[in-house]
Amino acid sequence: MKIILTHEVSGLGTAGDVVDVKDGYARNYLVPRGFAIRWTKGGEKDVAQIRRGRKIREIATIEQANEVKARLEGVNVKLAVRAGDAGRLFGSVTPADVASAIKAAGGPDVDKRRVELGSPIKTLGAHQVSVRLHAEVVAKLGVEVIAA
Repeated sequence: MKIILTHEVSGLGTAGDVVDVKDGYARNYLVPRGFAIRWTKGGEKDVAQIRRGRKIREIATIEQANEVKARLEGVNVKLAVRAGDAGRLFGSVTPADVASAIKAAGGPDVDKRRVELGSPIKTLGAHQVSVRLHAEVVAKLGVEVIAA
């Protein structure tokens, strides 16, 4: 099945790409989650619009990505959340929480879709978080989760 990606999907492509995937993968995963739309002849207009939007948000060069990486790794990020007595959180920390904490700490504006947690953060303490800035540049930063 031919689809048009509306978001970046690891191992498949970036927003605006037209890719061919198995029917079940598109029908059951990509389309319901909003990562893709079905390809149609009229959808070519959507592809141009998605690519324009991606160019505006995208970090264009590796040098630019390295500058943002240096700024990110210099930021001390603390995230205050509700937690129980044993240090377990009520819920978990999401990529959107991390992105807003980076901005609040004085760091650059980071898209929540670029933040990769690895495993869900459900405890207090220091955790490692990756931010994929470019295809070849990944910033690793420490996030300290503290009780609110």
